[in-house]
Amino acid sequence: DLAGCVVAVPVVSPAGVRRNARHTYYGDEDPNRHFPDADHESARPPALQERIDTRLYEAIVGGNGVGDGDRNAGDRSGDGRSGDDRNVDDRVSADALIDCHTAGVASEPFAIRDRVLYGDRRTEREAEQLAGRLEAIVDAFGFPTLTEYPAAEYVEETLQRSLAGAVLNEAGIPAFTAELGAHSVVDDRLAAGGVAGTMGVVVELGLLDEASIPERVGVPGDHVDPAPVEFPVRRYRGPVTDAAGLVRHRVEAGESFEAGDVLASVVAANGASKEPIRAEHDGYVIARAEGLAVYEGDPITSLAIRDDGELVVPRERGDEGE
Repeated sequence: DLAGCVVAVPVVSPAGVRRNARHTYYGDEDPNRHFPDADHESARPPALQERIDTRLYEAIVGGNGVGDGDRNAGDRSGDGRSGDDRNVDDRVSADALIDCHTAGVASEPFAIRDRVLYGDRRTEREAEQLAGRLEAIVDAFGFPTLTEYPAAEYVEETLQRSLAGAVLNEAGIPAFTAELGAHSVVDDRLAAGGVAGTMGVVVELGLLDEASIPERVGVPGDHVDPAPVEFPVRRYRGPVTDAAGLVRHRVEAGESFEAGDVLASVVAANGASKEPIRAEHDGYVIARAEGLAVYEGDPITSLAIRDDGELVVPRERGDEGE
């Protein structure tokens, strides 16, 4: 009954799985920040992680390579072969990508929608069309949705070189990240929600008729709680503490708050209070930061905060600051 093909890549980072860690044993940098970016320049040959990420990227995007979003830009693999030699233009490119992850401590499930950048890659009108296609599949996935960081922070964090960021903003293919709960564990309920969400995307793309979905799959709402707020939200790492000590969280993951509410307290080893950490925005808690001890400048939570920003933004705003 399937009109098309669904490709699953169960293990993108075998070295990370072997270590049960995000980072691999051949590099101490985030492996999800080395996907192709036509603006990235380096005088050194591509490192191993860049080569791995480039091969995965090319397998996904096919003929939609690095550059202007609709054709391969030649030798980007670091192996000395041209795009024509690899026949990448003859490959079928994906219509959409769901990049499945897990997030922080006690994390709530959510989908991350990147902002669509325009400029050298595409016009503002093309970016708006791409954003519309992206929104359709994110809505079909059915998880609470967080928009990615503002453009300046997005580029500063090199999220345009994440898998979903590169596939979306380089190749022009709708792509988003699904966060299926806390890291280091498998939550069967949220895994089932991810399956239901994927089926929703498959139906949205016209690969399968809704009547063909097994009843046992259900819909994401059967497995995932709705967002506790009704306004649009974006990702936010913070607030940060100005005092070192032990952190005591006062708001659980999944609970909403208003600006000024106390989210956590920093205390001394004997329990004496050192600093209350207050919310700077309205929103809800996604997850806690890793660890018991905090130091000056450390973020204490991962939040979903109110977002009135644009979903389509000029790329130079990220390069120069908003």
